[in-house]
Order: sequence, then C-alpha cells, then structure tokens
Amino acid sequence: MMKNKEITVIGAGLAGVEAAWQIANAGYRVVLHEMKPVKFSPAHKCAGFAELICSNSLKAARIDSSAGLLKEEMRRLGSLLTECAEHAKVPAGGALAVDRDVFSEMATEKIRSHPNIEIITGEVTDIPEDGITVIASGPLTSDALAEKITALCGGALSFFDAAAPIVTRESLDMSLCFSASRYDNGEDDYINCPMNKEEYETFYEALVSAERAPVHEFDVMNPKVYEGCMPIEVMAQRGHDTIRFGPLKPVGLKDPRTGRRPWAVVQLRTENAEKTLYNLVGFQTNLKFPEQKRVFGLIPGLQNADFVRYGVMHRNTFLNSPTLLNADFSMRERPDLFFAGQMTGVEGYMESAASGMLAGINAVRRLEGRKPLVLPVTTMMGALADHVANSASKDFQPMGANFGIFPAIEPHIRDKRARYMAFAERALKDLENCLNEDKAAKE
Repeated sequence: MMKNKEITVIGAGLAGVEAAWQIANAGYRVVLHEMKPVKFSPAHKCAGFAELICSNSLKAARIDSSAGLLKEEMRRLGSLLTECAEHAKVPAGGALAVDRDVFSEMATEKIRSHPNIEIITGEVTDIPEDGITVIASGPLTSDALAEKITALCGGALSFFDAAAPIVTRESLDMSLCFSASRYDNGEDDYINCPMNKEEYETFYEALVSAERAPVHEFDVMNPKVYEGCMPIEVMAQRGHDTIRFGPLKPVGLKDPRTGRRPWAVVQLRTENAEKTLYNLVGFQTNLKFPEQKRVFGLIPGLQNADFVRYGVMHRNTFLNSPTLLNADFSMRERPDLFFAGQMTGVEGYMESAASGMLAGINAVRRLEGRKPLVLPVTTMMGALADHVANSASKDFQPMGANFGIFPAIEPHIRDKRARYMAFAERALKDLENCLNEDKAAKE
C-alpha cells in the first residue's frame, strides 16, 4: 500500500489502540509503534496493549452518569475498548470494572490480528517529519520523545505535579458563602467560604491528621517544583496558622453575614467560562479521595459539594492544548499531526480512549481531504474535545467526563437525577443528528 495511504500511530495504550482501530477499520494501513516490551515506563508492568495502570474500574455504567454517557457515545462510534470491557467485566455494583488482564489480552489480540495494522516494537525517539501521525504516547512519555514534543510545541509542555479539587457551582451552599474579590478588585471573581475560629480549628485538625495517598517512586518531585506546589496538608503541618496566612488568608474580604473579616477564608475560582465549575485555590493535595471529601466537606458551603475531580499529585506530562490543538485533536501549526490521550488534557481511562477515537477518525478525514468531525459540545466526547481546544482557564489542567462542562438545559431542572438524564438524552440525540448529517454530506 502506498505511503500516503498509511497513518502512523505512536503508543499502544488506550488512546493509541482506539486510534489505530478507527483508522484500520476505515480501510487504511496503520503503522503502530509500541516500545513495550523492549522498554517499559516506570508505571507499566505487562507487555500487552491498553494496559490499565491503577484502578480496574471504568467508572459508572448507567446512562445518566457522565462516565456511562461517555461509554455509550463511544459504543455508537465503534469503540473497540467498550467491547473489550464488556467481555472482561467483573461484578462491581453500578460501575463497569474489568479483569485488567483479560481486557488487555483481548485488545492486544484484536489489534495484532487486524490485517491493516503493522506493529513495530521499540522506542520512538523522534516525530515523523512527513505523513499523518497520531501521537498517543501517554503521560509518561519517554524522555527522548518528550524532548522532541517540547521542542515542537515551543516549550508548551507541562510537567504537572499537583492540582486542586474541582467542585460544581450548583452543589455549593451559597447561604454560607459569598462572591467577592479581595479589596473589591474585580467583578466578584471568587466564591469565598468564610470560617470562624472554631470552624478553622476543626478543619485544621482534620486536615493534618487525614490519610494520604501513597506516592509512587516515579512520582517523586523535584524539590524546587515541590515547594511551588506544596500539598495543603504539608503546608498546614508547618504551623497552626501557616495556611491562615497563606491560601486561607482573609485579608481584603468582609463576610456580609457579620460585616467583619473572617478568621480564615477558602477561595474558589472558576474553571470555565460558564462558571459551573470551581477549583479550591491553593488546595493541591495528596490526600486519599474519600479523605478529601470528608475533610474539605468541613469547609462552610462545601458540606454537600459534588467533586468532579479530586486533587491529585503525580508526575504527568500534558500539552497546553488550548494554545496548540484544534477540537479534532490536530495541531494548529501542523494539521497532519494529531495528539491523543492524557497528553491532550483529558483525564481518565475512557476519556483517553475517546480522544484516541476522535484523533483516529479525524486522521482518516485528513488523509481523505474531508473536513474534520467535531462533535457537538452537548455530547460528552464533544465537550471534552472543546475543553482541550478551547478551555478559557488561565491554568489549563486535565479534565475527566462530568456534566459540569455541559451547556445548561433551560429551564433548569432542579432534580439532579432528572437533570442528568436530560443531559444524556440530549447528548445522544445530538450525536445521532450530527452523525446523520455527516453521513448525508458524504453521500
């Protein structure tokens, strides 16, 4: 087959597998590069494709959940890994969990046996200069390739060590919070959660005694970086009032309920233009997820907070994608080069796989000279792609599937379960309409 009829895919993780599958099923040759088993990253242990590193859960299965909706959209677009997941699933209540070995084995066999896929084993140390390429090398991209990507992107490659939790605006108890900027400098840009002395004492004791997540050897940070993104619980242990003179400083703020400056204040800053998601400013943390919900739930206004992302602290490599990528996952300055997976700024197993699907689909369209497939932002896949390409956040960070990134439904539906079902129904209807319109345009 001619060179111009083949597409290169680098990496056989979840994103790379889905990209290769979409391309091969479209009738084109795929040259799939995977460095295992010649070389392993510090996190990978088995030689198979689509290896699940940490949890074996692919999150909720029901359609009225963000994770369940994402998987259903992927099924409708011909996902390989949703098929593998159904084959490998194990009992897990309302979640879709899998036997990770069976899952990887099936994905590997499907890819290896596809007549349009050629697999080349070994580390890729450079980016191909011509032809269409999908880079899906993962958050632990080898140093040599990471250097080349950094150079290509003008240094816009982040080594992400810590992130604060994100909560939904609608889950906050605003009777206990108020909107304002320090010294009224701004247009009420922050939501402020004021604490009196007793509330601060209770929160502080819970924070310094909370259980932390283990840190992997490959997640150990450079001390200079560590100082700049210190976990809130580590900072708190430096002294009883350290965080009260740091992230929780109350200066320049007045609690409208009392007319006085609070003892301490936790500030929440918006994550998106719609102001539906907010992050806890300065709350980088390595606490275990249940501990985050328990401890941060002691903050006034956050007792029933819906966490769409918990704080994390680990080595991760990702692009400053809104400055580099289009919503079809192609590079703006080099449209024959696509990126996929966590490197793009999606977070989670199936989110990574979904980005690989769209990168693969659009790589084919690029080869065929067709316009890209950009899904509506009312779909979960489309909303995640929009986050990657168009996030308005000044501090772009990875995002997993959640309904907080969806456009609102009007009139507002108060019941959460009913609202989520309405989101799902709208998403699947809009996806069907988009695919039907695309099919008609092709014909």
